Amino acid sequence: MTPLPFAAYLFDIDGTLVSAGGAGRRAFERAVTERCGPPNGALEGLRLDGLTDRLIVRRSLELLGRPFDDAFCDDLLARYVEHLRAEIHGPGYAVLPGVVGALDALRGRGALLGLCTGNVEAGARLKLGRGGLDAYFDWGASAVFGFAHDGEEREKLVHAALRRAAARLGRPVAPREALVIGDTPHDVAAAHHAGCPVLGVATGRYGEAELRACGADHVVPSLADAGALGILLGDRPPAA
Repeated sequence: MTPLPFAAYLFDIDGTLVSAGGAGRRAFERAVTERCGPPNGALEGLRLDGLTDRLIVRRSLELLGRPFDDAFCDDLLARYVEHLRAEIHGPGYAVLPGVVGALDALRGRGALLGLCTGNVEAGARLKLGRGGLDAYFDWGASAVFGFAHDGEEREKLVHAALRRAAARLGRPVAPREALVIGDTPHDVAAAHHAGCPVLGVATGRYGEAELRACGADHVVPSLADAGALGILLGDRPPAA
């Protein structure tokens, strides 16, 4: 059997593993309304793709003309998670094509699976749990992840996940040994900032051409594409 090409696999969630059907935005806007009053359309132009939850709060408060405060951000995100518990069961949720097959194949080969997502941990678990994907990842002390609490800037999440991968494996993990799988230019830029290669999947808002243009090392239309497993498992030469 061909050895796995990477020591760790770091997955984004929204647009990569699942589509939450707008549950995150609905939950967030409910939290904003509770804590700040109705946004009255002020947040309609805010793109959430690839941003960390804390950065979403900062940019939202800027649009609402309010100062950012860490304690207020923590409180707002706690309310967001409570609303997400209900909203995640709304219409439009889907596990994206090829995800279960890819995770099964990696787990069957003993791959170290981790998360590198702008979600807060509780939000990540809710989004994955709706589709039964939370079982593929560890959530304990030895879990490999980068979540929103690791920093507003997405590259900090990648560095945090690399440190946790090294602790889990008991040895240093070079950035080139960890593959980041994501669907936005933010995923690509953050991974490259840390020195990690990226598999771009065009299952979010960005198409294959856009992901190639921003420098993704490999691009597939979805994880259901035959080339995706070749890249993940090293069973065939990856196609750029």
